[in-house]
Amino acid sequence: METAIAFIIIFGSIVFFHELGHFIFAKKAGIMVREFAIGMGPKIFGMTKGETIYTLRLLPIGGYVRMAGEDMDSIELQPGFRLGIHVNNENEIDQIVLNQNKQFPDMLFLEVEKSDLSKEMFIEGYDEEERSVRYKIARNAVINENGKETYIAPYDRQFGSKTVGQRSMAIFAGPLFNFILSFIIFLLLGLLQGVPTYEPVITTVVADSPAAQAGMKDGDLVTKINGNPISTWDELSEEVKVSPDKKMDFTVDRNGESLEFTMTPNAVESGKEKVGQIGVQYVSPLEKNPIKAVAFGAEQTYDWTKRIFTLLGSLITGKFSIDDLSGPVGIYKATEEVAQYGVYNLMHWAAILSINLGIMNLLPLPALDGGRLLFFLFEAVRGKPVDKQKEGMVHFVGIMLLMVLMVVVTWNDIQRFFF
Repeated sequence: METAIAFIIIFGSIVFFHELGHFIFAKKAGIMVREFAIGMGPKIFGMTKGETIYTLRLLPIGGYVRMAGEDMDSIELQPGFRLGIHVNNENEIDQIVLNQNKQFPDMLFLEVEKSDLSKEMFIEGYDEEERSVRYKIARNAVINENGKETYIAPYDRQFGSKTVGQRSMAIFAGPLFNFILSFIIFLLLGLLQGVPTYEPVITTVVADSPAAQAGMKDGDLVTKINGNPISTWDELSEEVKVSPDKKMDFTVDRNGESLEFTMTPNAVESGKEKVGQIGVQYVSPLEKNPIKAVAFGAEQTYDWTKRIFTLLGSLITGKFSIDDLSGPVGIYKATEEVAQYGVYNLMHWAAILSINLGIMNLLPLPALDGGRLLFFLFEAVRGKPVDKQKEGMVHFVGIMLLMVLMVVVTWNDIQRFFF
């Protein structure tokens, strides 16, 4: 149960921030957002606030922000269609009822002859007395169909009416917010847990090792090796690693006193080469410093972004196969393992997952944010958008291929972890 809760919180937070990026920049561009959904599939919970419905859905495998003017969002009234309308004090339609079982005071009935619910915003038709009438539609009008109310989106509030830059930013903001979330998590880790100083302080000296025989003790701070200044553990580790069976001189600071030690690193097999080891263990000291915590957040976000891109390059070049990929099941099992080591490790894991989601969504593949951004780039270069039907078909094929990939990866996870 603890693992399930941790998984839901982590994955839900990552998806929430991703969709929040889309939502904020869509609203900033003046785009009407129909729905803000966490999860996919059947709706568990829904709450309407303003023109947006906020929903939780059954399957915790993603989420979405549905914007006005996107796929299957347009509403058309065919000639001859009979509907109910309500007119406000300015003689504008503020409610359209498509199922006439719904009744309310002052409801008028109209047979549609001609309409435009997007740009010109009007309905022409015949009233109950067969008179030809024309009504303007209010910008905040709603359509009521089987008890469900949907706001009509004027063209200037639809996704397609915005500039390439505004649309691109609304799409790019999702992955961007994943990187921002990772920075925030790493920042919190720096503030709460502390920032590693990476000083070359010996945490533990292994018994009977070259360091122990030379006289080193726990807590010694290495300042020089063979007369050369040492400031980080990585520098110390590298000097020892490349010096198997070679005598080395160490200068250490022990409670303010400078001491000299001489030792010869053991030669240990590592792959096809031998490396030096002196028998010391290291855990980086932690320092609580708000300014360093900010730098730590930025550095960790950058470093993990670079690592994930490197792994992605390995997949493309064939250094590891699709069998090495993990889906929701693999992430769940990894979360189960990380949860055993405490909340700070879970936070670190969440930050890495958030970066991973941001990078994956930026890949120029159909149906992903990166694929949509690629079409916007084509539009900017050509000076006109790609045909909507062709673009829609490409994204549809992309969704199908991604679903197949998800099934394959999930099956591999199940085989790996349960069989």
